[in-house]
Amino acid sequence: MGASCWCARLGDTTAVNGRLHIALDFVMRLFLAIAASLLFPTIVTASPPPQANVIIQWNNAALQRTRDAKLGAPMVARALAVVHTCMYDAWAAYDDRAVGTQLTGALRRPVSERTEANKARAISYAAYRALIDVMPVDADSVYVPLMKKLGYDPDDISTDIETPTGIGNVACAAVLEFRHHDKSNQLGDLAQGQYSDWTHFRPVNTPSTIPMRLPAIHPIDVSHWQPLTYVDSTGSLVTQMFMGAQWCFVTPFAMSSGDEFRGAVQSLPPAVYGSAEYQGQADELVAMSAGLTDQQKMMVEYWSDGPDSEQALGHWNLFAQFVSARDRHSVDDDVKMFFALSNAMLDASIAAGDAMRAYDSVRPITAIPLLFRGKKIRAWGGPGKATVEMDGSQWLPYQPAAFPTPPFPDFVSGHSTYSAAAATILTSWTGSDRFGYWVTIPVGSSKIEPGITPAHPVVFRWETFSDAANQAGISRRYGGINFRRADQAGRMLGRVVAANAWSKAESYFDGTAKLQVRNDLLMTEDLKAH
Repeated sequence: MGASCWCARLGDTTAVNGRLHIALDFVMRLFLAIAASLLFPTIVTASPPPQANVIIQWNNAALQRTRDAKLGAPMVARALAVVHTCMYDAWAAYDDRAVGTQLTGALRRPVSERTEANKARAISYAAYRALIDVMPVDADSVYVPLMKKLGYDPDDISTDIETPTGIGNVACAAVLEFRHHDKSNQLGDLAQGQYSDWTHFRPVNTPSTIPMRLPAIHPIDVSHWQPLTYVDSTGSLVTQMFMGAQWCFVTPFAMSSGDEFRGAVQSLPPAVYGSAEYQGQADELVAMSAGLTDQQKMMVEYWSDGPDSEQALGHWNLFAQFVSARDRHSVDDDVKMFFALSNAMLDASIAAGDAMRAYDSVRPITAIPLLFRGKKIRAWGGPGKATVEMDGSQWLPYQPAAFPTPPFPDFVSGHSTYSAAAATILTSWTGSDRFGYWVTIPVGSSKIEPGITPAHPVVFRWETFSDAANQAGISRRYGGINFRRADQAGRMLGRVVAANAWSKAESYFDGTAKLQVRNDLLMTEDLKAH
């Protein structure tokens, strides 16, 4: 029986060789992947090479400057929205139906001029003018080299709207004039310094060190946000201020005001101190901290988008570049997709800023040490220490010591809001939630635990945009940045805001926004007459 079986197997040499070949191929591929991850510790993604159209090139320039400019997330949202709106308004002059946000159809050019070359030139001048305004940089840095590479003179300030250069300059100037008065305080004319808080917000609690020194010198209101004092990556002592405290008043893209959709989160407000929910949300984060796996740690770091990164907004712009390459977009496709995406995230930043100021809710880094003071807990013990037993007052989030928690209240989570909004727009644009993107995080590439975490390559794969958005939200809980309700409410808010922004964007694409503008003007004149 055994010999018979053995002979039968030997007889099927083709099948055996085929299976052997497949097995050896798999082993070789696995070996090369592991070797590459060890020798070249960079994140490997599923992204095909980005299309080299002007939208992608200027988007990359904006993201590079974002990494260097060190603006806060709300300011990045606005900057990217301004840049892509300027590009869209310039492009609209060469479309047969689309209208610009400021000059509607006044710049429209005849069919004979609607060439790819003219679109590219107009878009590039608009992008260049926008970027040097919202994210200034030395002349020889990112923007000028790109203009010269594309064959354009960055010093050409023509306003002749019969030329693509003039179209780009004029369209952008109109957008910038509008945005300079949107209450963001970009120019610093409403208070001291660019984007400074002209509303003079004052926190309820005095700043705390990290970890908190207990007993505290001043009484702490455990229902409200507390600023932190720590040493940043430059060695400077930092005392937080509410970044973008004025953001709830910024003029939105599609919303009537920053609080228009506050009702979307009123059914899920921050937990009240003393309630079972308040204690439960803290218990959850402590348990998450104690059980952190390498995969969860790298999830936190992948989605952190803190200083020196393109921020959460730019992260989704990179995802959009993948969609552009995947779906073989034209310039027309990309200018519209990025216009809708960036403006939805601008509105998400405003709506999130409104909730943050309205609820002014406590962060985990304040609540957990107070709740567990004098009690033994198990939690992450710091870089390289894994899970240890500690006094609860010493609890820390899984974050870099130089940036322990963002400088604004907990509710709602900005990451959750931005990501849900972006996923909604990309789903609306493509007509499907299908994403199909993946990244591989190499061994030892952690910035918090370098050389240690992860012990093995970690792969994140998102079949849908929703999968990616949901992971971005929960990553902030694994990292000890946000409580559950801040994450869940942020996701709800982002979806509602984006649906509204998508509808507004479509009205610009099909030209019906022009009629709305005219109706608004007629209504204003009618009111004046009466």
